Amino acid sequence: MAIPGPDRRFAATSRTLEVLRERSARVPGLRRLTGGGENSPDVAIGQGLLASLMVMVGSWGVGWIPSSQESVLSRSKYLLPLRVEMLGVIACTLLLALGSMLLFRAWLRLRQRTQNAAQGPLSVLRRAIWTWSIPLFFSFPILSKDVYSYLGQGRLMHAGRSPYQDWVSQLPGWFAQGSDSLWAESSSPYGPLFLMFARFTYFVSGGVPEYGVAMMRLVAVGGVALCLYAIPRLAEHTGGDGVWALWISVANPLFLLNMIAGVHNDGLMIGGILLGFLLVFRKRHVLGVLVAALAVAIKPIVVLVLPFLGLAMVARDASFGAKFRAWLLTGAVAGVVLGLLGWASGLWFGWISAMAGAGSAAFPYAPVGLLGMFAGWIGSLFGGDVMGISSVVFSIFRLASLVLVFWLAIKKPAGEPLLYAGYALGAAVALAPIIQPWYLLWLIPFFALGRRYPMNWERALYVLCLLLVLAGVVDQLSVGQWFSLLWVRILAALAGLAYMGYLVFIDPKTASVFGADPLRAPLKISKRPESRTKSRRNEATGS
Repeated sequence: MAIPGPDRRFAATSRTLEVLRERSARVPGLRRLTGGGENSPDVAIGQGLLASLMVMVGSWGVGWIPSSQESVLSRSKYLLPLRVEMLGVIACTLLLALGSMLLFRAWLRLRQRTQNAAQGPLSVLRRAIWTWSIPLFFSFPILSKDVYSYLGQGRLMHAGRSPYQDWVSQLPGWFAQGSDSLWAESSSPYGPLFLMFARFTYFVSGGVPEYGVAMMRLVAVGGVALCLYAIPRLAEHTGGDGVWALWISVANPLFLLNMIAGVHNDGLMIGGILLGFLLVFRKRHVLGVLVAALAVAIKPIVVLVLPFLGLAMVARDASFGAKFRAWLLTGAVAGVVLGLLGWASGLWFGWISAMAGAGSAAFPYAPVGLLGMFAGWIGSLFGGDVMGISSVVFSIFRLASLVLVFWLAIKKPAGEPLLYAGYALGAAVALAPIIQPWYLLWLIPFFALGRRYPMNWERALYVLCLLLVLAGVVDQLSVGQWFSLLWVRILAALAGLAYMGYLVFIDPKTASVFGADPLRAPLKISKRPESRTKSRRNEATGS
């Protein structure tokens, strides 16, 4: 039976690309990016560095930068051509979209190249992560401009107001300082420790956004460092594969682009919780809970993980009394830490009411948010209040997530604490009225450390991460009002989707990761599928 036409074209294209790669590997200037054996991770690291540099330069043209008088770069004569000229905006859009996709290729190839590398796989991964992170540190915020909301809430604190009761929009000139209007009238979802740091950042930076972003990036880098330290060591306690867990979670471009380039505090939150589990596994229970409580004081959503931190202190078949004593210790230590931080910040436990009221800025692509708004719309037809009805729906699902967490904590036999902590966070994310792309990053380390998954699940995760990054690039482009944002987004989407299709179907080195093998595609299909599987060719060299 003949192979369909598209498969033949993929095979021919892949063979042509492989020939071009082999020839370019002989060129000195390209050898570091296209040549080398499969056990040479330096090639993948070099490609990832190039991708990060592309993202960095692209962000200078279409990344987020405020228009306030305090900004030192918004009117730079060197950056203006990238931001106000059509050619500069188009070039930077393409650099950002293609650089993000190229970073995924480097990430996929890094795993293939480190499997038989002469150097230790962990050291290779650490070197790759830091190498790719350096250019991202100097980029303008991309994929989100939440960092300017961080600074706005620090400004609220500096003005003597509570971010749990007051809003960023109450500050003069808040929009020019870069805060997202979506969160301008929302309570802060962050804990007292992070808000104190935001206040300190605003004070030290003098309101200059570029200095504030740089200080916030130190938080992001600290989160990366904590995850780098904790994940391989946790794998030793869970019996998991530390190299794979670190690769799938921290080296993942979705993580690096959101945490460092996007300047989010979620990495520090997750790193703190993972370090807390590591300390508890090492029998340093009080210190472990203290560190986990500090993570809660960064972003309180991880308070849901504390019951499973307590379970990590006892045996899987421990009695309920032993579990209760562990929970009592966990609650007491965390309560004291959070109480002291609440007193020091003057915010006390205001984060509890802020968490309970989260959801006013629900997103249509969050299932619960969509359901709540639909119920509100239906109710409004009969004279009901849209937001009141939506809030009731949100509260029902929020209560359902708490019930699920409670059941996971008390069920017998007890589950693996790290894995069940991931389930608890997963329930909170899935049943929340707001789902952001980087929320997936909360879950990956817990699941990666808890168990291994079928290859088809891994492939689905790769595609999901690719789509989430591309969606973030397309949605979060900052361009002048005199440009057509729609057409710039279409350009970014087309470029990104084209490269994504290349990775999945055509690239002779990555198509096999997604289940394709375009290089080998024969003219006829064998009558015995198993013989085709046994004869699959393993490439020895290439980029």
